[in-house]
Amino acid sequence: MTDAGLAVLLTGASSGIGDAVAERFRADGARLVLTGRREEPPASLRAGERYVPGDLGDPAFVERLVAEAVEAVGPLDTVVLCHGLQGDGAIEAMPLERAAALLDANVLSAFSVLQRVVPAMHERGGQVVLVSSRLGIVGIAGQVMYTAAKGGLTMLGKGAAVELAPRGIRVNVAAPGLTETPTIAAAFDAKDDPVAYRAQRAATIPMRRLARPEEVAEAIFFLGSPASSYVTGVVLPIDGGYTAA
Repeated sequence: MTDAGLAVLLTGASSGIGDAVAERFRADGARLVLTGRREEPPASLRAGERYVPGDLGDPAFVERLVAEAVEAVGPLDTVVLCHGLQGDGAIEAMPLERAAALLDANVLSAFSVLQRVVPAMHERGGQVVLVSSRLGIVGIAGQVMYTAAKGGLTMLGKGAAVELAPRGIRVNVAAPGLTETPTIAAAFDAKDDPVAYRAQRAATIPMRRLARPEEVAEAIFFLGSPASSYVTGVVLPIDGGYTAA
C-alpha cells in the first residue's frame, strides 16, 4: 500500500478496463472518486467511494466533478482518464458529425478534464494517465477517425508531460490492445461465427490472445502510482506485441 492511500479520480469507470483499474487502485488502499455516463453506480463500488455520473463533454459537469472529488478525497494524487468513444467507418462513409463526436469524446473531453484537474492536484505533484489505444500508435483501415482521435489523445499526453513536468505532474499514456471487456465480447458474439472471428482477431496479435482487463489495469496502475516516479511522456503499449510487429 502507498503511504496514506492515493487520492484518485477515475473516468470511464462504469465497466471494462475502467472497472478493473478501479479494483487495482482499490487493492492498494486508494481513495476513489469514479465517474461514468451510466446513472447507476458500478456494482463494484465500495463504501466510502463516490460515483458521480455525467457527461464529460459538458464543462459545467467537469467543474462539478472535480470539485466533488476534492471535497471527497482532498487534493488529487492521481487522475486516470479511461473514457472514450469507439467508432468504425470508411472515410467516405463517415458523417462529419460522427467524426466530430469521436474527436470530442476522445480528445477534447480529456483536455477539458486535464485543464480542471491540474489545479486540483496535490501540491507535491502527482500522476495523470490517459488511456488511449494501440490505434493511437498505428493506423488501420475502416477506423481512420478513431485512430486520429486516439492519436490526438496520445499527443495530448506527450505535450502535457513536457509542460507539466516542472510542476511535478507526470503525464503518461497507456495504449491497450484488444481486451476481453463486455463490449468486445458482445461485439464478437454478434458475428455470424463468433469462434472463428475471435480466432481471426487473436491471430493478428503476436501473443495470440486478447488481454485480460486486469492485465491492462496493472500497467495503468504502474503509470498512475509513485512506482513510476521518473517516468513521464511515455506511451506504453499493452497489446501483446501488436504495435511491435
